[in-house]
Amino acid sequence: MTTIKIGDAVPDFEALSTGNKTIKLTDYRGSYVVIYFYPKDNTPGCTQEGQSFRDNIDKFTAMGAVILGVSRDTIRVHEGFKCKQTFPFDLLSDTDEKLCQLFDVIKMKNMYGKQVRGIERSTFLIDPQGALVREWRKVKVKNHCEEILHALTELGNKNL
Repeated sequence: MTTIKIGDAVPDFEALSTGNKTIKLTDYRGSYVVIYFYPKDNTPGCTQEGQSFRDNIDKFTAMGAVILGVSRDTIRVHEGFKCKQTFPFDLLSDTDEKLCQLFDVIKMKNMYGKQVRGIERSTFLIDPQGALVREWRKVKVKNHCEEILHALTELGNKNL
């Protein structure tokens, strides 16, 4: 499978989402899409990352961006996580790892001295026409939303 590079059109995809929905990337044409991959619901770093997106949702919305979170957790687990954290955005379930493969985020990681396959925390910014315009890999949660908002501001200024 070919990895998507900056400037490439992101192939349309379909995924199960919270709220008993099936989401397609093309549903969001005309908006920026921030798609963030995280390892696991209800873990400290993933909770903090989601809360940061939640707390900045008005800024993202004002810039014409939607947020989509993705992990390999089931919809049932996602629904509980979303409700508990009052996330105002959808979480996509990627139990078959198709989205993870499309964005090349499954990596070997060290966990307690053992090698395990897992999601490398990563974020991708897709423009209103469906092209990948920015990516962040090996994301550190602290200040990450600010980095994305800064990128959206830069892209907005280029379109003036």
